Amino acid sequence: MGGTPVFVGTRVPVQTLLDYLEAGDTLDEFLENFPSVAREQVIAVLELAKEMLLARAAAA
Repeated sequence: MGGTPVFVGTRVPVQTLLDYLEAGDTLDEFLENFPSVAREQVIAVLELAKEMLLARAAAA
């Protein structure tokens, strides 16, 4: 995918999850439309994003 971050074992870009959430869709709607992505993978991505945001805020 040319360096685009994807969920491991899939070709689903992480950006797609963010687009769904930004549009007001639920996590369940995303998972229903992308059955190759596991709930645990989504939670791990969101946890990583949270850690990165909090670390950045603490460094500011």
